[in-house]
Amino acid sequence: MKVILYQPQIPQNAGNIVRTCAVTGCDLVMVHPLGFSVADRWLKRAGLDYWEGVNVSFVDDLAVYLAQQTTPFYFFSSHATKLYTDVPYTKDTQLIFGSETQGLDPFFAEKWPDHFVTVPMIAGVRCLNLATTVGIGVYEAWRQQQFIQSI
Repeated sequence: MKVILYQPQIPQNAGNIVRTCAVTGCDLVMVHPLGFSVADRWLKRAGLDYWEGVNVSFVDDLAVYLAQQTTPFYFFSSHATKLYTDVPYTKDTQLIFGSETQGLDPFFAEKWPDHFVTVPMIAGVRCLNLATTVGIGVYEAWRQQQFIQSI
């Protein structure tokens, strides 16, 4: 599986997500621009020594990247209506998460509306933390694969 962070802004979240990727065998893709330097000490501190064990890559244009993909992908959004538990995940699925401050560009919902899922929340509450949401999504996808290691 791959976790894709669309224009992440907070280094501590990215560091925690690296840890989640490390312990679940996921690759991590970060879409530019990033709100921090990958050399940022907070990013390194949050990810501790997990950076070494995670395949991390960077892309400049998520739409171009996705247009070239043949594997399934899902966008996680608080604005979606389909539950994240109602879709099938495979070892090749890509899980896409928006920026902490801006979310996902509306273009993605217009182009791929059937690829949007949500984690349920109580009405009137803003949203979950990005790293928490990634953990929820990754572990559901991995659970559907019976926690088989793909490394």
